[in-house]
Amino acid sequence: MLKIVKMHILQPKHTKLGPGETKALLDKLNITKLQLPKIRKKDLALPSDIKIGDIIKIERKASFGGKTIYYRVVIP
Repeated sequence: MLKIVKMHILQPKHTKLGPGETKALLDKLNITKLQLPKIRKKDLALPSDIKIGDIIKIERKASFGGKTIYYRVVIP
């Protein structure tokens, strides 16, 4: 399937976490992947190399000038 994604200024940055980052995040938060919020694999904002079960880091600009980070696990 070919995805054509047009980047938009309001679209937050989506990044796939590596295995080491995933383990560190889950250990730090003392949770499992099942406890993370979900995101569908067909979401057009996701990187093209994702698989089901990967964890995505979403960076959004905060209203106070900084940035907020959210994590989602990819589901079918």
